[in-house]
Amino acid sequence: MRVSEQWLREWINPDIDTAMLAEQLTTAGLEVDSVLPAAGEFSGVVVGEITEVRPHPHADRLRVCQVNDGREQIQVICGAANVEIGMKAPFARVNAKLPGDLKVSKARIRGVESCGMLCSEQELRMADSAGGVMVLPSEAPTGMAVEDYLALDDRIIKLDLTPNRGDCLGMLGIAREVAAINNMDLREPDVMSVRALVEDRFPVELHTPRYCPIYVGRVVRGINPAAETPVWMRERLRRAGLRAISPVVDITNYVLLESGQPMHAFDLHKLKGSIRVRMARPSEKLVLLGGREVVLDDDVLVIADEAQVLAMAGIMGGEDSAVDAQTRDVFFEAAYFSPLIIAGRARRYDMYTDSSHRFERGVDPKLQVKAIERATGLLLEICGGSPGPVVQVVSDPHLPVKNKIFLRSEKISRLLGIEIPAEQIEMYLDRLQISRSGDNGKWSVFAPSHRFDLNIEADLIEEIARLYGYDKIPRTLPKVPQAMITQPEYRIALDSLKDIMAERGWQEVVTYSFVDPELQGILSPDRPAVNLSNPLSSELSQMRTSHWTGLLTTLRRNQNRQQKQIRLFETGLSFIDTDNDIDQQSWFSGIASGFYAAEHWSRVPRLIDFYDVKGDVEALFAHIRTQNSLVFRADKHAALHPGQTARIYRDGSPIGWLGVLRPDVEKSLSLEGPIILFEIQGSALLDAVPRRFVSISKFPSIRRDLAIIVDEETTSDDILGVIRQIPDKTIQKSWVFDVYQGKEIGTSRKSVALGLIFSDPSSTLTDEDVGSTINKIISNLADKINATLRS
Repeated sequence: MRVSEQWLREWINPDIDTAMLAEQLTTAGLEVDSVLPAAGEFSGVVVGEITEVRPHPHADRLRVCQVNDGREQIQVICGAANVEIGMKAPFARVNAKLPGDLKVSKARIRGVESCGMLCSEQELRMADSAGGVMVLPSEAPTGMAVEDYLALDDRIIKLDLTPNRGDCLGMLGIAREVAAINNMDLREPDVMSVRALVEDRFPVELHTPRYCPIYVGRVVRGINPAAETPVWMRERLRRAGLRAISPVVDITNYVLLESGQPMHAFDLHKLKGSIRVRMARPSEKLVLLGGREVVLDDDVLVIADEAQVLAMAGIMGGEDSAVDAQTRDVFFEAAYFSPLIIAGRARRYDMYTDSSHRFERGVDPKLQVKAIERATGLLLEICGGSPGPVVQVVSDPHLPVKNKIFLRSEKISRLLGIEIPAEQIEMYLDRLQISRSGDNGKWSVFAPSHRFDLNIEADLIEEIARLYGYDKIPRTLPKVPQAMITQPEYRIALDSLKDIMAERGWQEVVTYSFVDPELQGILSPDRPAVNLSNPLSSELSQMRTSHWTGLLTTLRRNQNRQQKQIRLFETGLSFIDTDNDIDQQSWFSGIASGFYAAEHWSRVPRLIDFYDVKGDVEALFAHIRTQNSLVFRADKHAALHPGQTARIYRDGSPIGWLGVLRPDVEKSLSLEGPIILFEIQGSALLDAVPRRFVSISKFPSIRRDLAIIVDEETTSDDILGVIRQIPDKTIQKSWVFDVYQGKEIGTSRKSVALGLIFSDPSSTLTDEDVGSTINKIISNLADKINATLRS
């Protein structure tokens, strides 16, 4: 929000300088980003009138001009294409100083003397670019200093407003704040009701009063299409960051800047039947101002007539109904649109407009008639014309309602830590235009219609703190009782798991919770996603249902920067859309690609594979002492390679996935594979098996190796699971150390070599003891997985 200090002081003029004004606004919560001059610093620049223009004798692109500077005729060489006889423009006399410490002096340009300079807006630092010499109005007094004529002794205060302060997106709102801070009366411009001179009305129908409960319109006939926007209005628009277009459009923009109420003007002769505020029909099209055609979704509110869509409500008008240089009859519109129906629609179509910016944050539902009257008065003053009566259509049941808020001085003292007298609190409420009743430190209040951010008692207390002054509230340390927090022995700290990953070469990342819905649909199509009503962009319009979407985006960014060894993990929430709520689930996820280890002369480089990442996942479960209950089973996942995907189970319950990204997905994202992904439910990693002391046996252990033949599809988990279920405490450890397949084994079979450690804490085991246990193992393996002893 760009605020002209000069314009602001016409409304409220406290006896403070610019620096103090900026400090007051920042302290009150309206952060001042910068204070800039309205134009560059210059002197010796006056209003000049061009009295003669002829070609330069030695240069095709230059012209020789005679300029009347109010004292004499002066010859000037100019290269601008827009100079013409009778035109008035800023003229820098000889010895004038321009922004950038540029001094104007006499010069000979291609053999012709030039005694001054015709200036553009860019050269005066009034604009970032210019297409020629700056054109001043014909009534500008010749010879008058340009800085005086344009009143350039002004500063632009740039405010960085928070989304809840939509009421400050107009000069009225800023002036209200300054008046409240300084306890002064506000001088608003008088907005008089303009008497209707014709009875012309254009009918209005509200088909969706839930989203548009107020629509105000007015016909004005017979305006002068040749009229020009006055310089004072053009300057105020420029200083607010808007360019002047035409009187009718400039007036609607001016009213928006002044009051915060967006408006639109239609060419009356381009409208048919009646105005209809309705939802767009599927695949309905609209050509916007500027010529871009959009296909409208059925959740977009539009302004239409009986023949076509005229505008995207609260966002942008259409080209087919816009005012132009031939327009003589206009129809003014001012409406109240629900923020929910505007939020996110502009971004969906890659647009950002001053109108949508305000409607998304909330516009005062009592401004519409006042805005129409103000615009009508300005239009008659600038362009003439005959206004019709104001047409106001209102759906009372759908108007926003302000609820009663109870305010207590006791709660104010408790939250702010200071005692504020009741009389002072009432003064603050009055200055904020908050209606109240009650006394003795208890009030019932109603927020004004322009304050959408005041809904609960804490909101009011914040307003009181703002006016009291945050800097005046003493700093006191809170008294916080110290209490020991119970930490169950089985609960593992998340940071310890992160340390395990870091020690194994992984790096933690934090990605956006907002993701691309197209990519997310590929990676987790079975998880219903939460759509954002007001997304940052169309590529960030859903809440993530898995970390993989953000991790893949980060991986691609790293691969594009020639990173050849990438291992990333992330912890946090995912968000699943349920019928009436959002299910937030905690996950521990990771992604890996590139080389297994850094390049070194002592080893042959190889790419990281499924089993490398599987080993890192198993290390996490070893840390929480649950590796024996962990099982990886081949399964299918929409985003993972059919032959390299495993579902992870703990104690028989599925807790996550591990696998290689599908090659077609990898190709569509322009990634270099293989890419291995995993995700594990956070709760499964944080509950550990409590540590138990086991004394070291005084007696020697015995190792035996066993080779068995099993079916080809039998997994190591199947084999080791059978051994772990044997109720024999002498079996201390079992593992697979070799797998072999060959002709002598037979088709669809494989040989698996097992290592077994036996020990008894109370005695030395004999060969007979160990042999008996091995026979149990062989028998159980034969019964449960059809295993035979390899001879």
